[in-house]
Amino acid sequence: MNVWLMRLAGASLLVLLGIAVGTWATTSHFRPLLDDQQDRAAQCAAVRDNLAGLAQEQGKALGDLTIAAQARQDRAEQAVTQAKADAQEDYAAANRLQQERTGGDQCAAATSIIDQELGL
Repeated sequence: MNVWLMRLAGASLLVLLGIAVGTWATTSHFRPLLDDQQDRAAQCAAVRDNLAGLAQEQGKALGDLTIAAQARQDRAEQAVTQAKADAQEDYAAANRLQQERTGGDQCAAATSIIDQELGL
């Protein structure tokens, strides 16, 4: 029985030695690869965070541009409305000038009508 106990202890030592050598070999082979992948993962995370920040800035700038464009459009519509209102009197006067019929010299007739409109 002593012999079997010695053989079992020797086999156990060989198994433990194999596990230790295997662990050391695996660690020495895969540790640099694992470290490299962890570095790449950290770089990817930093780039992702940077891109997310840039996307937020771009979204804010786009929102500001949209608001500014809407304000310009509102001002342009107000200017067009004001210009139409201001020009209405001139259009009415021009229509009256075109509708009046005068005889004789066209230049004299135009001068007379214009003087009449201006109250001269």
